[in-house]
Amino acid sequence: MSNPAINTAAAPSGEGCLECEQTDGWWLHLRRCAECGHVGCCDNSPSQHGTAHFTETGHAIMQSFEPGENWFWNYETEQMLNGPRLAEPTSRPASQAVPGPEGRVPSDWRSKLNP
Repeated sequence: MSNPAINTAAAPSGEGCLECEQTDGWWLHLRRCAECGHVGCCDNSPSQHGTAHFTETGHAIMQSFEPGENWFWNYETEQMLNGPRLAEPTSRPASQAVPGPEGRVPSDWRSKLNP
């Protein structure tokens, strides 16, 4: 698959949501920008940094950053798509807590998720 919005050489920005890490926030699941490698939290997470990254940059294609998942999503078309293998690592560490990161997730986290 050749798509200018997918850069197979772009490494992920880290093991967790970039903005949540900077603000001591937490996330449910992680998404990785297929163009620049930015790792953001999913839309069910309180801060929705994955979608915010698309809104701010126009980088429309993301991939799940969860272990065992390799699906891609296009924010512009709102459709799943197939894509190439991205640069390692292709997911957060399997040992990382969900939600995460451990120690920052409130006990009532379920009530704080977005539908």
